[in-house]
Amino acid sequence: MFLGEFEHSLDAKQRLAFPAEIRDGLKSDIHGESLVAIPGANGSLWIWPEKTFETMAAGQTRGFVRSQEQMEMDRYVFSRAARLTFDNAGRIRIPDRLLQEFGLKGRVTILCAFDHFELSDADAWKTEFAQASEKGKGDYYYRRLDPSRKDKA
Repeated sequence: MFLGEFEHSLDAKQRLAFPAEIRDGLKSDIHGESLVAIPGANGSLWIWPEKTFETMAAGQTRGFVRSQEQMEMDRYVFSRAARLTFDNAGRIRIPDRLLQEFGLKGRVTILCAFDHFELSDADAWKTEFAQASEKGKGDYYYRRLDPSRKDKA
């Protein structure tokens, strides 16, 4: 399980340092040696441990005959995906096409989202989080998580 929020800068070669805390939690026997970047369902760039991504992808119905929805998803996700590897300094190089598509430059926030990571422009994430807080979204989620609360949504 991945937890936390980290802000880092892309360097001059468009590499992003992943914190040691995250890297230490990635076990090669469980997660694999690399990561996979895909377009996320919420408009962010999602980063999955390689083995987790492969397990999830393998769970999709495969065969010569697929539904239109499955074909569209395969084309949308897999054609835009990229395998990412760590260099000796714990950095990943995100392809320019993905950086541009997801508006990532300068400061980037790495959001740990249980089984994957989400990358967001640091300022955009601060704005999104502030707006969600103003709307009380945090309270909604905490009420859902705490079964002892009577005012659950």
